[in-house]
Amino acid sequence: GGQPRNVQPFSDEDASIETMSHCSGFSDPASFTEDGPEVDEEATQEDLEYKLKGFIDLTLDKSAKTRQAALESLKSAFSSKILYEFVMERRMTLTDSIERCIKKGKSDEQCAAAGLACLLCVQMGSGIESEEIFKTLGPVLKKIVCDGTASIQARQACATCLGICCFIVTDDITELYSTMECLETIFTKAYPRDRDTNGVSSTHNTVLHISALLAWTLLLTICPMNEVKKKIEMHLHKLPSLLSCDDLNMRIAAGETLALLFELARETDADFFYEDMELLTEKLRALATDGNKHRAKVDKRKQRSVFRDVLRAVEERDFPTEMVKFGPERMYIDCWVKKQTYDTFKEILGSGMQYHLQSNDFLRNVFELGPPVMLDAATLKTMKISRFERHLYNSAAFKARTKARSKCRDKRADVGEFF
Repeated sequence: GGQPRNVQPFSDEDASIETMSHCSGFSDPASFTEDGPEVDEEATQEDLEYKLKGFIDLTLDKSAKTRQAALESLKSAFSSKILYEFVMERRMTLTDSIERCIKKGKSDEQCAAAGLACLLCVQMGSGIESEEIFKTLGPVLKKIVCDGTASIQARQACATCLGICCFIVTDDITELYSTMECLETIFTKAYPRDRDTNGVSSTHNTVLHISALLAWTLLLTICPMNEVKKKIEMHLHKLPSLLSCDDLNMRIAAGETLALLFELARETDADFFYEDMELLTEKLRALATDGNKHRAKVDKRKQRSVFRDVLRAVEERDFPTEMVKFGPERMYIDCWVKKQTYDTFKEILGSGMQYHLQSNDFLRNVFELGPPVMLDAATLKTMKISRFERHLYNSAAFKARTKARSKCRDKRADVGEFF
């Protein structure tokens, strides 16, 4: 291979130009400085596009390190900005680069390429162009997912990518079903065999099984109700076995999938009855109050928190509503289907999730947020809290928190309980 080039990655400084070139109202209020110099938006956009063109060219470089660095830089740009027009013009070039990197690259490069494929579809949204991308990449992703000789990390990334891209672009019901079947062949291998019913030991394939299960669950949320019923009948009595897995993340994935299946089952049939309800609630309650000393405190805390919510969902049909803030807007997550969808996109967009919720038409459509809220710079400036006011608020909150914690500690000391 050739000598690796010195690739200047897409930096935080680049990401901080919250592309006001597309719509100034999409920027977060905090991105405005009170008396800062005016930015030449057109020149900034041209500079950004020039950099991105360079990264796209570098995805064809002879050096694997250079290709991977270019893929990672494109991922950073796509997760932090809306670049629809730029991507639309170069979608076939990007698709070809991604396909080549997944087919011929090693593990890390394949993971980066799969991540970029997800973000490319998020940028394009649902439409004919995205369907063309998926027609090209779908068979390649399926092949890697089912290839036992490929690295587990690459198969895991491709399973996630397959689920997300299918969720975004597929209007073809047969493609949806075939993708779900592909993912089922992976995560069902985690089910214990008849000879071993005591529990499930985690293996090096567990991370792959988790990704396949979560991607399958995401696709289940867009299935027709008659198909949902079939899938529930197939998996609802088998999934509880995964609650005994050694791996914390598998237990959590299985628990959240169960909660979602119960939610969908009750939507399709108000009189839905689960035969082994008593045994299942007993298992969930044990996980929600788990005190095993051999487990790390952080893991126990996380597990208890998740399974308290899962138990409430299964036993009481209840969901603890969460609120997500982005810019001047608020979104309430009030069911397991919405939570699963939000968590999936949060995982791939990272810190860019809030920005995309504000300005990405596809995501706003998924979460029923309506068209983007347009705010001019002057309005956003009036919404901004001054640094001094923010400091006073943080100080007061810190004092109140300290007092509250001190009282709790005093009570514990009196009773003699130690945690």
